[in-house]
Amino acid sequence: MATVAVGSPPSYPVHVDARPVPDHPSRWLWLVKWVLVIPHVLVLVALWAAFAVLSVVALVAIVATGRYPRAIFEFNVGVLRWSWRVAYYSYGALGTDQYPPFSLDEHPEYPAHLDVDYPERLSRGLVLVKWWLLVLPHYAVLALFAGLGAQAAREIGGLYWIWEGGLIALLGLFAGLALLFTGMYPRGLYDLLLGLNRWVLRVAAYAGLMTDAYPPFRLDQGGAEPMTFSSGPPPGSVPAGRPAGTPTDTRNAPTPSAWTAGRVVAVVAGSVTVLLGLLGIVGGIPLITWQTSLREDGYVMTPAWDVDTAGYAAVSDEVVLEGAWLDEGLGDLRLQAVGEGELFVGVATEQDAVEYLDGVALTRRSGGIFDRDVDGGPPAVAPAEAGIWIASATGTGPLELDVEPQPGRYVAVVMAADGSAGVDATVRAGATLPWLGTAAAVVLPGGLVLVGGGVAVIVLAIRAAGRAGTQRRD
Repeated sequence: MATVAVGSPPSYPVHVDARPVPDHPSRWLWLVKWVLVIPHVLVLVALWAAFAVLSVVALVAIVATGRYPRAIFEFNVGVLRWSWRVAYYSYGALGTDQYPPFSLDEHPEYPAHLDVDYPERLSRGLVLVKWWLLVLPHYAVLALFAGLGAQAAREIGGLYWIWEGGLIALLGLFAGLALLFTGMYPRGLYDLLLGLNRWVLRVAAYAGLMTDAYPPFRLDQGGAEPMTFSSGPPPGSVPAGRPAGTPTDTRNAPTPSAWTAGRVVAVVAGSVTVLLGLLGIVGGIPLITWQTSLREDGYVMTPAWDVDTAGYAAVSDEVVLEGAWLDEGLGDLRLQAVGEGELFVGVATEQDAVEYLDGVALTRRSGGIFDRDVDGGPPAVAPAEAGIWIASATGTGPLELDVEPQPGRYVAVVMAADGSAGVDATVRAGATLPWLGTAAAVVLPGGLVLVGGGVAVIVLAIRAAGRAGTQRRD
């Protein structure tokens, strides 16, 4: 059944509407809404996980058929609608004190509304680029609106305060302060927040592949938008010309969507299962690579660290050994080094190494990514005479040092055996990782099983919703 429009045709297929705030909203309720909205936030986290998974399914369907599966479309519109109601109630607008319903459906009695015109056809080529490439300019704008661009900092009494909530949250705070001190919501501020949220939700729908109409770069502030009901009101049940957000008869409400609570739970559970399975696949591939390609003599070796310093020592990143990682994770440890001249390789606690190398010119590894040079002079004594080493080795050939894991914070130090300047060596570390074989055999296959099971649950839920939706529209 075609969608039924209320009033004049909208200028953009994503409709975001709300009734203005009442004349006397609560002065203080906004102070605790962050607690009251927690149940909604928890549910929305799961719903947005399903939104992401179903959007990928929709992308494949659009490429194959040019159509957005109707059942998936209604679910994703419902997620946007739920998100808008929660934002309107909470710090996206503070537009109402009426608690939002836990529902994907349109609720005419609630003051915030959202719907999207169902597209009969979508571009097969455009769907491949619009969600990441074409929408990039909007993403830059939304970074300011939603949390990355609006920051303010000030030092007060030695404290450094940073605002990172974005423009919408900042304006919501101003609205809350106005309510607290005056009991009134400035209408101009309300209209601006409504316009900002409209912009965000239009971009979300476009990036979610729901329309090929590019979002306008404009703030449609305040005012009622003509609404459509993609979930399908009964024919003739919505009188033409009725302003959005002002229903006078609940019989004019859209019919409930085909997404019952059970189907929503099923598709969310299936989506979460798919995401967990994908994590297993992504994690299982390197596990198998480590198990099959990086083992040498039973040890999984790290990439080589090429040391070339004019200083007197090279110091590795700090390694913390504790808990289950120490007891069962690492297994046996090995350190290998090869270089020019006679080398010294030792492992010491981080504190002992700092004391021995205090004031010494050296190179320190930083995050396993780059080396940082530290100015200084020579060490007080040659490394073998320092007496700080848990394990050490000296020689001209390739050095191999086995280390017994012990709890603590450790570093590896590479120096010339006589403590002279200039160290040129290649260093690698390894561990037996006794759990790796089992993990490699379980994680990837387990991930594949989870993905398959999750997809099956999603397909069954979508088919059930699709059949119910077809019966409803017929």
